[in-house]
Amino acid sequence: MFRSIRWRIALPYMILILLGLGGLTAYLSNLARQAHLADLQAQLLAEARLVAADAAPILGSQAELDARVSQWSRLLGARVTIIGADGTVLGESHADRRQMENHLHRPEVQQALAWGQGMSIRTSATEGYAMMYVAVPIGGSPPVGFARVALSLSQVDAQVARLQQAILIAAVLATVVAVLLAILIAERTARPVRWLTRVAERLAKGDLNARLTPTTRDEVGRLTRAFDDMADQLQHEITDLATERSRLSAMLEHMADGVLIVGAEGQVELINPAARHLLRVTLEQARGRSLAQVVRHHQLIELWQHTRGSGTEQTATVEIGPELFLHVIVTPLPLVGHASELVILQDLTRVRRLETVRRDFISNVSHELRTPLASLKALVDTLRDGALDDPPAAQHFLDRMEGEIDSLTQMVEELLALSRIESGQAPLNLRPAGLGDVVIPAVERLRPQAERAGIALQVELPPDLPAVRADVERLQQVITNLVHNAIKFTLPAGRVTVSASWQGGEVILSVQDTGIGIPAADLPRIFERFYKVDRARTRGSPPGCGQPGGVPGTRGSPPGCGQPGGVPGTRGGTGLGLAIAKHVVQAHGGRIWAESVEGRGSTFYVSLPAQDSV
Repeated sequence: MFRSIRWRIALPYMILILLGLGGLTAYLSNLARQAHLADLQAQLLAEARLVAADAAPILGSQAELDARVSQWSRLLGARVTIIGADGTVLGESHADRRQMENHLHRPEVQQALAWGQGMSIRTSATEGYAMMYVAVPIGGSPPVGFARVALSLSQVDAQVARLQQAILIAAVLATVVAVLLAILIAERTARPVRWLTRVAERLAKGDLNARLTPTTRDEVGRLTRAFDDMADQLQHEITDLATERSRLSAMLEHMADGVLIVGAEGQVELINPAARHLLRVTLEQARGRSLAQVVRHHQLIELWQHTRGSGTEQTATVEIGPELFLHVIVTPLPLVGHASELVILQDLTRVRRLETVRRDFISNVSHELRTPLASLKALVDTLRDGALDDPPAAQHFLDRMEGEIDSLTQMVEELLALSRIESGQAPLNLRPAGLGDVVIPAVERLRPQAERAGIALQVELPPDLPAVRADVERLQQVITNLVHNAIKFTLPAGRVTVSASWQGGEVILSVQDTGIGIPAADLPRIFERFYKVDRARTRGSPPGCGQPGGVPGTRGSPPGCGQPGGVPGTRGGTGLGLAIAKHVVQAHGGRIWAESVEGRGSTFYVSLPAQDSV
């Protein structure tokens, strides 16, 4: 209510009116009471003098005095008391005079003794309520007694209350009339302002035809005419601006390149959808903000500052994080009154990513192929140098060659499998399956390998696990890969535990080993293709591996080399197994992650949606 100018004008007047009329009402009520008390005092004094004149001849006759006192009381409708010169009560209309105390020192008696008349308002000790007492002397000077007349103030208060009620009614009527007039005046004053506000709100919402016709020639009328002139000018300017903006927007809206226009104060004045997408900002977060707040990259800011300082076009290739690679062109735009810059952002991320993928793939494949090919070359050279004449050695080298060829074959098959999974060409055959049907066959397939390595392989599956919707064969490949890695990197007498739990609508499978663990620096990258932890992670091989007979530089190795712990079948991997496992689990709508402390073992987790939550 206090936000309305009408009430801010009306309320002070209403408060002043209420305070003025309230004070006037209280003053008139008090004045009426005092006037009425003065009239009552004069009336009682006149009655007391009449009583004193009638009582003077009969002061000596007690019986006659008692009779006359009662008669006077009935005639006057008041309490009548006759008091002797010594203060003794000689006659009393409303009490037993013999039980009343001496009245010589009553205020009204003392005043009558001193000034010829006296008045006092107090609570009667006899009656117990407030009364007005008036006393006059009887006889000459000195007086022979005193005549006192008293009247209860309740009668006075009743009469005053009737008068105050009339005054209050008049005050209320006057207040209502005054308040209505204040509201009316305030409304007439505030109405033009309210009309102006409504027109301004319509203009703010885009209704450029909103106008207000002046109705007066005072200050409000002049304000209205000035407002209409301003609205006409605003409409003309906004129409021109909208035309230009629509042309610019039509041109920029469908551009694939990001475009920004930076004003003289370094604030973004325009940004197209492509630029908002590249910089990951909304229109509200970009428009009107500084370029530094929008782009949030020092190279872009420095390029813009160089353009502003030199006044020449600048270009640069900027890498913003690992996922955005831009070719940036900043061109000065000399405009009337101030300088601006046009910033063009060309997204080269996809081209750069394809280039990086191609380069990394070639590098990784070349690296992975180099080792088995070098081994094959060395083995062929060894056979050519005379090992063919030693049948046992020749057979050993042929077995080694076969192993290297198997390694190459495995790498090619895994690359093809990963390619099919990533491209969606390897559809999943999903069906409800118990986790035991997935885990146990995969574990049992690797149990002989674990026994040869002297490693305990345990399976702990609760009987109440819910089913999962899975491609059993694909998930068995994941479990086989995880358990195989756990065995490969666990020392003899170690333990590998496969367990599962159910929580939050997910079945979580874990493969825990007591092996050598994974360094913290390598842990975030173990699911990348071709990524391998430091070669030192592979368990110690038998003495002389890579150096037959302990002679450095010779190519062959004793049996068991390249097989950690001397366990056949545990050759070094291609670095693709965990990448394949990650894509298979994600294709099932699950997650895979690892936790490890170097030297204390590792735990790999696979989370799959339970059948009831699918």
